[in-house]
Amino acid sequence: MNIEVTKPAIQWFKDEFDINSEEHSFIRIFARYGGCGSLQSGFSLGISKESPEKVGEKTEVEGITFYIEEEDLWYFDGHHLKVKYSRKNEEIEFVYEQK
Repeated sequence: MNIEVTKPAIQWFKDEFDINSEEHSFIRIFARYGGCGSLQSGFSLGISKESPEKVGEKTEVEGITFYIEEEDLWYFDGHHLKVKYSRKNEEIEFVYEQK
């Protein structure tokens, strides 16, 4: 699986989580119960700024490591994840792409 984060989404994370270019930050993407997820019924994705424990997948962009813990990889069921910013909704969107 791959994680891709678009440039507008990176800027959103920097603004929303008060990340400056002088520090290295970690953004966790995790499966949570409830919400409006489209990949696994009854679950959706959450995000938080926290240090990793057991990384299952990661990508680093502009000093930010976006990662998914091993325990949450089941959620993606063989899909790649694209994180993008929706200007229309003014929020982050997750797009799942088949491998």
